Amino acid sequence: MASDGKELRGKLVTVIGGSGFFGKHLAQELLSRGARLRIASRHPERAFRSKTSGNLGEVQFVRCDVTKPASVAQAVAGADAVVNLVGAFAGDLDAVQGSGAGKIAAAAKAAGATAFVHVSAIGANAESKVEYARTKAEGEAAVLTAFPKATVLRPSILFGPDDNFVNMFGRLIAMLPALPVFAPTAKLQPLFVDDAAEAVAHALAEPGKHGGKTYEIAGPEVLTMAELNQRIAAAEGRSRWLIELPDAVGGLIATFGFLPGAPITADQFALLQAGNVASGALPGLKALGVSPRPLGLYLDRWLVQYRKHGRFGAKAKAG
Repeated sequence: MASDGKELRGKLVTVIGGSGFFGKHLAQELLSRGARLRIASRHPERAFRSKTSGNLGEVQFVRCDVTKPASVAQAVAGADAVVNLVGAFAGDLDAVQGSGAGKIAAAAKAAGATAFVHVSAIGANAESKVEYARTKAEGEAAVLTAFPKATVLRPSILFGPDDNFVNMFGRLIAMLPALPVFAPTAKLQPLFVDDAAEAVAHALAEPGKHGGKTYEIAGPEVLTMAELNQRIAAAEGRSRWLIELPDAVGGLIATFGFLPGAPITADQFALLQAGNVASGALPGLKALGVSPRPLGLYLDRWLVQYRKHGRFGAKAKAG
């Protein structure tokens, strides 16, 4: 039977950590499929604009701290499905994305949810020396113990018109005549945020098919950090000196922060060095019925704001 695009019609979906970049895009995808949405976050007011994406009564907001079990229980009460987007690079990472993720899954199970999607990250590794990667892997294990039919998604770096990834480099290239490139040969496989949102929606719509499985979801093209910066500069029509830092130098800057405005921490540098591409050992977007769109499809349009004179300026040939 053909789908009408409303596979989640009438279902209440709680999105834990739904006030961030990914959460705002996911809200639009879920509402477009007929879901009712409960956005749970420490700062739900940051997601208030999502209310206009739904009809009257379709979107509600709950203040939730994942380190406080009572607030998690309140957030998932009565939910048909739960999505966990919570993650962090600093603070008590075990409480947030390690054992804490398992507690969220357990609360969802106790509340009677029939589907649970846990968003982890490519590079999750229980043996990693980097706490972020290690606790991401521990969180996956804890989720599957508490909710065996949960779906685990490991996305690569997400990009979108309002991201803090492409836009960060876009701003720096617009401002500076020269820009250091950290880990210039590190490989990335950036994923369009709306494609990631579609993957979550498909997993929620068919928990019998996707539950208990782990997917690596990444974009259709692999590029290095140097190539990424070159393409951003070209889209801005700017000629910039991109200084490819040796890893020894980049590591020192990331560790000690002696370059003003260094946009990377030591752990982030270590993760970047390791690369952010799908391993190929796990199913990907195709298995979820998603056809990913490339970064190049959007760069010229999104980065016009960083060109000299904006949309009214001619796009110069970047060198």
